[in-house]
Amino acid sequence: MTLALFLLALLGFMALGMPISFALIMTGVAMMWHLDFFDPQLVAQNLISGADSFPLMAVPFFILAGEVMNAGGISKRIINLAIACVGHRRGGLGFVAIIASVILASLSGSAIADTAALATLLLPMMRDNGYPVGRSAGLIASGGIIAPIIPPSMPFIIFGVTTNQSISQLFMAGIVPGIIMGLGLVLAWKWCMGKIEIKPQPRKSMKHRLAVAKDGILALLMPVIIIGGLRGGLFTPTEAAVVAAGYALLISLAVYRELDFKALVPLFIRAAYTTSVVMFLCAAAIVSSYMVTLADLPSELVDLLAPLLDSPRLLMATIVLAMILIGMVMDLTPTILILGPVMMPLVIKAGIDPIYFGVMFVMVGCVGLITPPIGTVLSVVSGVARQPMEVIVRGVMPFLLVYLVIIALLVVFPGIVTVPAAWL
Repeated sequence: MTLALFLLALLGFMALGMPISFALIMTGVAMMWHLDFFDPQLVAQNLISGADSFPLMAVPFFILAGEVMNAGGISKRIINLAIACVGHRRGGLGFVAIIASVILASLSGSAIADTAALATLLLPMMRDNGYPVGRSAGLIASGGIIAPIIPPSMPFIIFGVTTNQSISQLFMAGIVPGIIMGLGLVLAWKWCMGKIEIKPQPRKSMKHRLAVAKDGILALLMPVIIIGGLRGGLFTPTEAAVVAAGYALLISLAVYRELDFKALVPLFIRAAYTTSVVMFLCAAAIVSSYMVTLADLPSELVDLLAPLLDSPRLLMATIVLAMILIGMVMDLTPTILILGPVMMPLVIKAGIDPIYFGVMFVMVGCVGLITPPIGTVLSVVSGVARQPMEVIVRGVMPFLLVYLVIIALLVVFPGIVTVPAAWL
């Protein structure tokens, strides 16, 4: 009964057009009325405690790092390096997009920021070279969602905070799946280019490649510093975010000099605006999460799915299918905030590794970012490409299918995630 009330209240408020953060607060209030202990002071306390979290301090700094990378020339230099290395191959600009996606993923952790940067820089170039716009946009959108999987990842930070799991372990566990996603895009792009004749770009000279590599070496050092520092225990994920933002600012201002102090003001405003949206979502989620715990909804869910507890893979497959459907109508961050705390006790009771579950949860949620009708990342690419959404949706389909195959493999063979994660 309580589970039904939770779902009806949340979906009902969202159907009325209420922003998801306010829908979460009102759902918590509705459950308070149902349990007969409504207290406005309790709502306010939970809102404050929801944002008062040390690990969540990483969010504004990673958002700032992404903004600085795009405005300060770091993203551009990574793309130039990829063009120098593989731009001359058949379908070379597509491979550039994939390589740049993987590298940028290890810098910002934001699907929207990476997609916007890649689409702005690469889509006009691909269009001018005769690549199909829809397919190119679909590839860039698909590459952009690798960002939340390879560390540093803001969704992993939010998942770790809301489910009380190690953010560092989630970061390390995401490396191999992120690389597999990139390799899957390579295979899909090769297949897409098999029927299209496009004249490749001229091969760059070794002198040019070395010059581009020299120009971009400081940008490439950023993921080495972040991942190496996390792996070596030099700093926590929160401290890594500060290091990333500070390093990006230093390189952009003092070395590349594509940013000046005057340009920092609008940049900080954009970062602050994005941060406020994410942090208010996190705060609002704690109101409903508190009531979920108090009403013991996880126990109701365990009772509902009790027949599947003895078969972890079947349970995982069921959760993945449900997540795919949810991802079609809900963005990644609200999905984590709403469902993560509810599902984690069920997963632990079934004997599923919680870190493996976290990686799968975020990965499936990321696929929702390129799945209609919502598809936040699709909307970004559609706006940059100035193409109707249906063109972008058709273009993304081969890459979406590849991602679904990868998810199915990870459900059947969880060791692909857990074994490298334990070693890392």
